Amino acid sequence: MAEVKATNVHWHEGDISRNDRWKALNACGATLWFTGLSGSGKSTIASALEQALVNQGINCYRLDGDNVRHGLNKNLGFSADDRAENIRRIGEVAKLFNDAGVLALTSFISPYRADRDQCRELHDSAGMTFIEVFVDTPLEVCEQRDPKGLYKKARAGEIKGFTGIDDPYEAPNKPELVLKTAEHSVDDCVKQCIELLAEAGVLKKA
Repeated sequence: MAEVKATNVHWHEGDISRNDRWKALNACGATLWFTGLSGSGKSTIASALEQALVNQGINCYRLDGDNVRHGLNKNLGFSADDRAENIRRIGEVAKLFNDAGVLALTSFISPYRADRDQCRELHDSAGMTFIEVFVDTPLEVCEQRDPKGLYKKARAGEIKGFTGIDDPYEAPNKPELVLKTAEHSVDDCVKQCIELLAEAGVLKKA
C-alpha cells in the first residue's frame, strides 16, 4: 500500500458525469489487463488488439510495461516494493483513462496476485470494468522466444530477481480470459479479446 503523504487536498467534482461524458463521446471506458511471463505475448497481442479496435473507431490506448518505465515509472526498479508501486500507478492511470471513456489495454508482467487484485478493487469501487487476461505461455516457450535476451542473462546470473527464474509469478485464480499463445495465433487471441469485450458490454456486438 502506497504511503499517503498528500494533506489538505479535496476532490473537485466536475460539471459533467461519467455517463454523460461517455454518451456525448459515444465511448465506453474499461481496462483489459494482460498479465503473464516475459515473452508470453502480452505486448504483441495488446498491440494487435489496439490496432484492430482503433480501426473500428474504438478509442483505446495501450500501456506497456517497458514503455511506461521510460517516463512515468522510470524511478522504479524491480524489487517487490517497486513492482507493487509500478502496478499501483498503472492501475490509477488506467482508471483515469476509463473515466475519460478510453479503453485501456495494459500489458505488464504484474507477477503478484495481490497487486493485480488491488487494481481490480480500484476499478470495482469506482464502478468501472476490469478484465484480467492471463497470457498463459509455458516458461520453456517464453525462454525459447526470449525476444529481449533477458532469460539468457537471468540464467547466466546477470539479472537478479527475474520473474520465472529466481522470482515467482503468481498466476490469476479466476481471470476473465486465458490466452494460450503456444497453441493459438495472435489473430485468434485478438478475436477472443474482442468477443470478450463485446460480451462484457464494452463493445457493441456485431
